[in-house]
Amino acid sequence: MSDASYLFLDKLSLAYGKTIAVKDLDLNICKGELLALLGPSGCGKTTTMRAIAGLMTPSSGRIILDGADITRVPANRRNIGLVFQSYALFPHLTVFENVAFGLKLHGLRGEELTRRVEDGLETVGLAAFANRKTPELSGGQQQRVALARSMVMQPKVLMLDEPLSNLDARLRLEMRTELQRVQKESGVTMIFVTHDQVEALALADRIVVMRDGAIEQIGTPEEIYNSPVSSFVADFVGFENVFAISDGRLSTKDGADIALAGTLPKAKGLAWRPRAIELGTGPFTGVVRGVSFAGGTREYVLESRFGSIKAEADAKLPGYPLNSELAFDMPVAAAAPLQRFG
Repeated sequence: MSDASYLFLDKLSLAYGKTIAVKDLDLNICKGELLALLGPSGCGKTTTMRAIAGLMTPSSGRIILDGADITRVPANRRNIGLVFQSYALFPHLTVFENVAFGLKLHGLRGEELTRRVEDGLETVGLAAFANRKTPELSGGQQQRVALARSMVMQPKVLMLDEPLSNLDARLRLEMRTELQRVQKESGVTMIFVTHDQVEALALADRIVVMRDGAIEQIGTPEEIYNSPVSSFVADFVGFENVFAISDGRLSTKDGADIALAGTLPKAKGLAWRPRAIELGTGPFTGVVRGVSFAGGTREYVLESRFGSIKAEADAKLPGYPLNSELAFDMPVAAAAPLQRFG
């Protein structure tokens, strides 16, 4: 275990009956870190979260928290906070009573209870809403109540399961900022589970991309966004033009091998974001099969010898009409090299 580790998953394996959900997972999480578990449904991220929280017993491996082995410790003795996707608030209780609920179960009463609850509500900006019932609150406010309820327990780790998925686009943006603020001000070690790459990139100190019960890549948001190691990660974080390399040439889905200008890197594949495709000039041609206005840009789908190519251009530039033939280039220098493909 690394000296920097606060939470350490050591060869953790998890199963539902005979179905292996997570296999030999090794993961170090630092104290005070905001970590995202990112991946599609079924990749093992929620299962991993459940095991850390004590809601699932590992088939093998260890979970070490703050130097102690908690693998077999009951969930109610792990001091790990959980904020569920559904919030799980009590509608018949006030905001104050919801936040106080866990503290009362632990025997806290009187002035200390009131102080802890008021401090928690102040932290999430809901001090003025203490006497309201939770159905009277917006989705974002309910999310904050659930966050405060976990925070007042002073957990060693706070875990959030798809925390923003029930909110509309504007509230998601507000809650990203709020989660970051609360985490940085409190210093709590926070892990959140999400399938939304934008959410993970915006919030996390580090991102763990998971696939089929294993870690596909770990890195900072910048590393994951700019330097995916595999075709899976590239596709997941928005590289919509992903191709294998075979014998120094680009391989297309229909089996064609195409040479590109310049020397291809020693890699298993190359990936281009739509904005990296140069339109209006270049050695290749395609037919415009789709055009979408996206505010500052126009998004194009080209039918070409590479198959379908996704491209973007500044919306201020003249547009290319549907079914027109268009020259384009895929500069090797603008592509991300992939260590693994498939």
